[in-house]
Amino acid sequence: MSSRRTTIIGGTVGVVLLLAVVTLLVGVNQGATPPAPPPPAAQVNANGINGRDELARIIEQAQRSLQDNPNDYQKWALLGGAYVEQARITADPSYYPKSEGALQKSLDLNSTDNDLAMTGMGQLSNARHEFATAADWARKALAINEFGSRTYGVLADALTQLGNYDGATQAIQKMLELKPGVSSFTRASYNLELHGNIDGARAALEQALTSSFSPSDFAFCRLYLGQLAFNQGELDEADKQYDAGLRETADDPNLLYGKAQVAAARGEVDTALAGYAKVTALRPLPQYLLEYGNYLFSLGRTDEAKVQYGLFETTQQIFKVNGVQDNLSAALLAADQGDGKAAVAAGEAEWALRKNVDAADALGWALHSAGRDAEALKYAQQATAIGGRNALFIFHRGMIEKALGQQQAARASLDAALRINPYFSPIHEADAKAALADLGGPL
Repeated sequence: MSSRRTTIIGGTVGVVLLLAVVTLLVGVNQGATPPAPPPPAAQVNANGINGRDELARIIEQAQRSLQDNPNDYQKWALLGGAYVEQARITADPSYYPKSEGALQKSLDLNSTDNDLAMTGMGQLSNARHEFATAADWARKALAINEFGSRTYGVLADALTQLGNYDGATQAIQKMLELKPGVSSFTRASYNLELHGNIDGARAALEQALTSSFSPSDFAFCRLYLGQLAFNQGELDEADKQYDAGLRETADDPNLLYGKAQVAAARGEVDTALAGYAKVTALRPLPQYLLEYGNYLFSLGRTDEAKVQYGLFETTQQIFKVNGVQDNLSAALLAADQGDGKAAVAAGEAEWALRKNVDAADALGWALHSAGRDAEALKYAQQATAIGGRNALFIFHRGMIEKALGQQQAARASLDAALRINPYFSPIHEADAKAALADLGGPL
């Protein structure tokens, strides 16, 4: 897409578009189906800061300004928020302590009506997976400034991760009313996807695309359009969206990761391996290292897979040292490797932090790996209870049902998982097909 496209949502047309998405959100919780990024939740830029060059400029200007006026609490808050975004872009969690220091300095200078720093603290807490704390900071900021669109975004992210989906929906609706744009529409899209409204999620992303101004905004929207398509097994559409994004921001690691996933799903081994290697070199995030390791394992290249798993554990420790709490991926990896004790410990730790569908799925799968299927089933059911079309979650539930002898339920679940996305996992696709065949095949 050309970066010259700068269509603005405004006037009567903007109101109609806004009402359409709000209506979709409201409809989620009123339909017959009970209420599937970084994510994770989608990694939405709560600061509205887009692009590496622009971010570097903001940080440099803030630092220079603070040298002349170290008592400028707003500049300290801006710098703190920019450091959080820098951590996301660079995959370097050492920016989190820097962010905390800058934000705390801002609050030391003004602790009464400093909603900017409070919102930044909420953003930082979300990045560190301290979601309850993030929600508290957001609410404090909103008590000062009830029109803070960014703050509603922070609150929505926190409530989503805490499993308070009704509250998250309300926060997103408020954000849409205050500032319909890329950040609000992409959050709306994720909310809709979580509830299984794929058409609505795609429509919201198209709205976000229409709201975009910069190349990084366009690429951001294309990334999530591609992920949405991939999650439904639509490889050609996903590939098209990733290519469109890369035309805007060449060598973006997130888009390259999507391309590697598509290549792996198509059986293009050399292309997929080269893609994963490039992505993990550019941005060694734990989830990318884990996916690369799983793909290598699926190819029988176990020694190479172990290297990636080792790097995954190392990066997890680096993030932990810098205040990031994340047991979700560790629980899933341990469960997949048959270490039930470690899996359950990690799953329970994650469940203590957030009781959302991701944590429920991880704990259910961990309990299954430990042979505790009766306990596992209630978590697997909770993970799939809000209507999401997450093939991995449904596969996990199906395997637990099968272990409990619930053959018809297991057959239906496994069939559904493979129909939604037959490429949902490089290490579990074959397991799903074999288990379904053992139960009598597709429905």
